[in-house]
Amino acid sequence: MRNVRLIFIREFTAYFATPLAYVFIVIFLMLAGLLTFFMGGFLERDQADLVPFFEFHPWLYLFLVPALSMRLWAEERKLGTIELFLTLPITMTQAVTGKFLAAWGFSVTALLLTFPFWITVNYLGNPDNGVVFASYIGSALMAGAYLAIGAMISACTKNQVIAFVITTATCFVLTLAGSPVILDFFSAWASADIVQAVGNFGFLPHFQSIQRGVIDFRDVIFFGSIIIIALIANAVIIDWRKAT
Repeated sequence: MRNVRLIFIREFTAYFATPLAYVFIVIFLMLAGLLTFFMGGFLERDQADLVPFFEFHPWLYLFLVPALSMRLWAEERKLGTIELFLTLPITMTQAVTGKFLAAWGFSVTALLLTFPFWITVNYLGNPDNGVVFASYIGSALMAGAYLAIGAMISACTKNQVIAFVITTATCFVLTLAGSPVILDFFSAWASADIVQAVGNFGFLPHFQSIQRGVIDFRDVIFFGSIIIIALIANAVIIDWRKAT
């Protein structure tokens, strides 16, 4: 854990050494505010909740998280610093975990900076703060799943743009996997078991379940499994391609 902590600190502080961190945070907060108040009709709804705020998070993450994850390994491979990084007295698991936790910690930091929304809704009414807290947990888990997938794809290429495009496309499909658009496509030719399996891979149903205020263990297991599987694949890919 000491090595993971050191890698986490190294990578996390590196974000704030460049304008990337500040640009990401500003864009995230601005878009979250605009979508919540104008498209979500936060004030017009006249309800003390943060549903209009959280319902846009999957779509915010769909474009902003790939921009964050695309540099995790692609940049290291392009600059040729991955060999130097992996010569440190650390294991592949520690390297992958440390870099992922740093990116996840940064995205959670951006999420926590939206606390004025929570303060505002408490000032205007009496919301169910348990539901709001659960929604923050679900949003953080979903961001982690997006990041893990993005890190895995970033390890496959030296081109950050390619990593961004493929991550966005992959996360888009997984986000809509439980929606009627995708399910109707599979139901036309696949069996009911396959359609149900595809629906279970959808990010939106699991996030919306948590957003209702119920942190179901199955939803936590879902996002946790996505993160773990993607990080294992990330480590295998890096070990396989580190010399190329």
